[in-house]
Amino acid sequence: MALRHEPTASYHSVQDALRVLETVARRGTGINETELARETGIGTERLTTLLRMLRREAYVEQIADGGYVTGAAFARLDSADGHQEALRDTLQHTLDRLRDSVGAAVYLSRYVDGEVRVTQYADSPATPKVNEWVDFRYSAHATAVGKSLLTQLDHEGRRDHLARHRPARLTSRTITSDRLLLSRLASQPPAVPVLDLQEYAVGTVCAAVPLTAGSTAGCLALSLPLEHAHRLRRAADTLNRNAAPVLLSLAI
Repeated sequence: MALRHEPTASYHSVQDALRVLETVARRGTGINETELARETGIGTERLTTLLRMLRREAYVEQIADGGYVTGAAFARLDSADGHQEALRDTLQHTLDRLRDSVGAAVYLSRYVDGEVRVTQYADSPATPKVNEWVDFRYSAHATAVGKSLLTQLDHEGRRDHLARHRPARLTSRTITSDRLLLSRLASQPPAVPVLDLQEYAVGTVCAAVPLTAGSTAGCLALSLPLEHAHRLRRAADTLNRNAAPVLLSLAI
């Protein structure tokens, strides 16, 4: 199985952020914005935006003379000891903030060993997570999470998944035709959120955006009750714009 490599805006942001981080780490004792712009080749306005994100996520810190050094979050993730625990804590912090920003439950999912896995999520009493009435592993054809992950596979990878998990009708809106589903997945633009409009569960709408890190497909998703469906596209766009910190954590 191969992945389709179609870089998104978040992917490009992460590549630039990694260049900034590597430059800051290499300098060690501090580097100012002018030097960063010169050494990375990133424009001043874009660099300022990236530094704002890196400071918010505690990957860099600004010292007294205005220069930048690596921050506490970078130190934790860059350490071999406890890396997985630090990564999980960092991702949870980011997901919690995204939940509050979009006003919806937020999910992080990966496609591992041919299966859909929701690895972390952030919900609250005001933003409850979706009721998993059918295991997400068996309902990729009907969920925004599953469809987003499948769009990142090549054609044979999708066919293999559907052969192992036959599309079942979960609601009147569920697509059960392999041909129609494969056609929809192939035509899905990588920069546009994948939507689930009551295909998985009556009364729930969802959206997901891709997070391809290395050789593993991933996605970031949200769910809303039907009465908040009018907020779905705006929430999905906000999620898409703010996916970079999650992808950055996975890349470090």
